[in-house]
Amino acid sequence: MYTYKDAQRKIKEKLNRKIFRTVGETAAEIGRACYAVGGCVRDFLLERKSKDIDFVTVGNGIELAEALVAKLGPKYHLAVFRNFGTAQVKHRDTELEFVGARKESYRSDSRKPIVEDGTLEEDLSRRDFTINAMAVCVNPDNFGELVDNFHGLDDLNNGIIRTPLDPDITFSDDPLRMMRAIRFATQLDFEIEPATFEAIRRNASRIKIISGERIVDELGKMIKSAFPSKGFRLLDESGLLKIIFPEMVALKGVEKVNGRGHKDNFKHTLEVLDNVSQWSDNVWLRWSAVFHDIAKPSTKRWDDAAGWTFHNHNFVGSKMIPKIFRRMKFPMNEPMKYVQKMVELHMRPIALVEDEVTDSAVRRLIHDAGDDIDDLMLLCRADITSKNEEKVKRHIRNFEHVKEKIAEVESRDHVRNFQPPIDGDEIMKMFCLKPSKEVGMLKASIKDAILDGVIPNERDSAMSFLLDKAKEMGLIRVI
Repeated sequence: MYTYKDAQRKIKEKLNRKIFRTVGETAAEIGRACYAVGGCVRDFLLERKSKDIDFVTVGNGIELAEALVAKLGPKYHLAVFRNFGTAQVKHRDTELEFVGARKESYRSDSRKPIVEDGTLEEDLSRRDFTINAMAVCVNPDNFGELVDNFHGLDDLNNGIIRTPLDPDITFSDDPLRMMRAIRFATQLDFEIEPATFEAIRRNASRIKIISGERIVDELGKMIKSAFPSKGFRLLDESGLLKIIFPEMVALKGVEKVNGRGHKDNFKHTLEVLDNVSQWSDNVWLRWSAVFHDIAKPSTKRWDDAAGWTFHNHNFVGSKMIPKIFRRMKFPMNEPMKYVQKMVELHMRPIALVEDEVTDSAVRRLIHDAGDDIDDLMLLCRADITSKNEEKVKRHIRNFEHVKEKIAEVESRDHVRNFQPPIDGDEIMKMFCLKPSKEVGMLKASIKDAILDGVIPNERDSAMSFLLDKAKEMGLIRVI
């Protein structure tokens, strides 16, 4: 907990760098008041790294940035955005943003503000949350002086997300702030003040005017948190999730027949997501956890003998991914293919145990997963959730058995990402064939023979097998 005095002392320690002193001196030389504002002040107090520093000056921010670069020299790169009244100064991994103090007003159909010159207080009041509405002076005469007109320090101490002004106006003006409120609550493990959260509920439908790219950007930051499940719960409780990601909301609930119910797949998904997040920073593996059971609502069936079933939900789920990615503006390239693979294969490791864990089945799993086999196994381990401790222990024992078998087979057979020793071009030359069904059959037969352990993964054995197979198919080898 910081007192005001303690906070100023901490901030002065963080500001005690040449760049902050130089910015303040430059501002004083041209007769401007200048303040470091927003996220950097918050992060100074939370002991978080902050490479991007925002400065507000009462006047023209571009002029201050130009004067600063003139003083610092050519190692500092200046980018000016006159349409927005901002300037950016970069040096190595530090990025400084300069803008004049502003006040804003909004139209109901757009989140693009009408911007006018304003005072420092007006500038701070337009910011999203009180913890981001603090400023610290960098001018030499008042260096390190904290400006906290909206009690951001109290909210920081108490772990509260609150808007500086009426939250209905804040969220209606810029609906993306609703996503940011939930993202900050998740990242910082803060609570959203009740009146602020109720305003998110009331204004949830306004999120429809925000681009998918901006929404996904906030989701991407949220899912990097230590426990991203918190964010998805808040999105659901606020009504935002059903608008931006209805397929995930469809996972909610438990249906019973004859007293037998299935698990709540929404809660299960969040548990799997948090499990993965404790073990991996891979964002797309975390998204794979979110999507791994996405097809369960559409594949759910009741069987009098077996109870609730979700046959082929992994395969159906992988087919759903492109459509969802396209609508939500996720990248439609390698990340999408990775998530598809994880969703399709996530049941395979444990499914091996239900039969016999044969070398052939393990080789096929390693081949299909390729370099992502370790990620797949991590997702599979995270998917082991149950209130029944004995059931969990049994599944973990089975999982460890499969994991050991994978290591043993891979060490011996080297089938991860392998290509058959004889390719299609060579097959066509050998048998005077054009691209055809026969070429594909011969190539596939070699691959299957290696994966099934019929022949070792080496050229001589593959060649002998190929000749025998060609004879069976009535092909004549050209000498």
